[in-house]
Amino acid sequence: MFTFFKSKPFLKDLLGSDYVDIHSHLLPGIDDGAKDIEKTKKLIKSFQKLGISQFITTPHISHYIWNNSEQRIIQKYDETQSLLKEENFRLPFKTAAEYFMDDWFENHLKTEKLLTLKDNYVLVEMSYINAPVQLYKILFDIQVAGYIPVLAHPERYLFYNKNLSEYDKIKNAGCKFQLNLLAMVGYYGKEITQTAEHLLKKGMYDFVGTDVHHNKHIECFEQKVKTDQIPALKEIIKNNQFFRFE
Repeated sequence: MFTFFKSKPFLKDLLGSDYVDIHSHLLPGIDDGAKDIEKTKKLIKSFQKLGISQFITTPHISHYIWNNSEQRIIQKYDETQSLLKEENFRLPFKTAAEYFMDDWFENHLKTEKLLTLKDNYVLVEMSYINAPVQLYKILFDIQVAGYIPVLAHPERYLFYNKNLSEYDKIKNAGCKFQLNLLAMVGYYGKEITQTAEHLLKKGMYDFVGTDVHHNKHIECFEQKVKTDQIPALKEIIKNNQFFRFE
């Protein structure tokens, strides 16, 4: 007897034509994403080809690595919009920020208005080496300040892989989870894909993001996904409609 397995879909085919992306690094020359306006243009054209209908780009604010400010990001966004309009780029996008949770951010949160994805949803990340000592205090303070934390790519924090119950604690602390779509094609390695699969099966993801920095990331959308959790993945992709702004 022969058993036929249904072929897994290509990642790009799961996006549909109305996907709203909430995590990318397309503003030019401001972090480790697009290096200049020409790179920005190429990446935006690639987004259009993938069928992305809108996106929110999220430059890093990490005081000790990328010392950006909300004001600088908004200024760069305005400059970029002006340049793109001159050349008839029509893909709608906004800007927010990806905040690195550390001691500097704890203080920053007390005095500055954060750039949010929408309303009070704020994208946050942490070190890939270890979690901040005061992680749960920071998450609490974010919420006391009136924001909802959305943790970028939780699957990439390898220090949790041997203690997956930590993810439950973070969720119970009021944090939303955003899956990096490239984890579904194995871009970051097998271990990270396995963690993403675990979180998908448990229904722990709320949203997804491309986290596109450069063309190598774009190329990954031409690959087939490595997960069997296709319905769950489609559902959280659909959840991104919450962030539609036009």
